[in-house]
Amino acid sequence: MDRPKVKGWSYPKSIDQFPMGSTCKSDHLTSINAGWRTVKPVIDQEVCINCLKCFLVCPDGAIDKSSKELEIDYDFCKGCGICAFECPVNAIKMIEEVK
Repeated sequence: MDRPKVKGWSYPKSIDQFPMGSTCKSDHLTSINAGWRTVKPVIDQEVCINCLKCFLVCPDGAIDKSSKELEIDYDFCKGCGICAFECPVNAIKMIEEVK
């Protein structure tokens, strides 16, 4: 039986070598957030340096980088806070969700 080939891994040397966002489209697993999020991330665009770390680590692929400024799609954001934790300049704050 042939085994799968093992490809060696090395740490990317530049941001361009990182995978871009989620491995599946946002609408693949769920249509919209079920409403159980208690906090949500808000990006302060004046502080943001567009390093794209939040985009790279978002497990839901809810951060959109298609325009000049990063935007969060709250229909898919689950409020995990990983983006805020990873932001090197604290441009993302987790605020209480208002129902």
